Amino acid sequence: MADISGFPITKRWPAQHPDRIQLYSLPTPNGVKVSIFLEEAGLPYEFHRISFDDKDQFTPEFLSLSPNNKIPAILDPDGPGGKPLPLFESGAILLYLAEKTGKFLPDDAAGRYQTIQWLMFQMGGVGPMFGQVGFFHKFAGKEFEDKRPRDRYVAESRRLLQVLDRWLEGRQWMLGDTYTIADMAIFPWVRNLIGFYNAGDLVGFGDFANVRRVLDAFVARPGVQRGLAGANS
Repeated sequence: MADISGFPITKRWPAQHPDRIQLYSLPTPNGVKVSIFLEEAGLPYEFHRISFDDKDQFTPEFLSLSPNNKIPAILDPDGPGGKPLPLFESGAILLYLAEKTGKFLPDDAAGRYQTIQWLMFQMGGVGPMFGQVGFFHKFAGKEFEDKRPRDRYVAESRRLLQVLDRWLEGRQWMLGDTYTIADMAIFPWVRNLIGFYNAGDLVGFGDFANVRRVLDAFVARPGVQRGLAGANS
């Protein structure tokens, strides 16, 4: 197993199990994507909490791993060619782990790219739009008297939910009967929108029965529950 002690991040967050994937994260929708995958795949990992309250994300050690100062990030001691691999961006991490393990990403080219398209749908649409709803509904933006920015993001989030709801009609998961990284990317954000952001009524979530059905199936999975709990450790 390769030595990871030369990576600056291990000086601030020492690895107790240096043979395991090191996960630097928080229980945000992006953060739990990776802990959910690791639990679902049965990959041993070591969790390191990055405290935004303490501004850990701006420390030189964390920036050495994640130059965009965002969670999650990983350090895999057994990367390609047996060399350690540092990686940031949740979508890239999901793709890497899926390819590393051969799990949750279809083997056939069509299924693979269909999965990736929904991963990109989350990264480029669901995450940014739902996040803006959270800002304008729950955080500092809720104090703004002008509600046009909030309403813009609410309308777009509702449109995205409509896209999901239509697509999920008659489907168990985003790829039909096959559970993939697309589900791991999308449904933590849906859960956060109606849970932590408390924006279910705002976006009319009751209109999206298929999204609710699949969300309920997602959070009922033991691996998802362990991943959510692991990111809160």
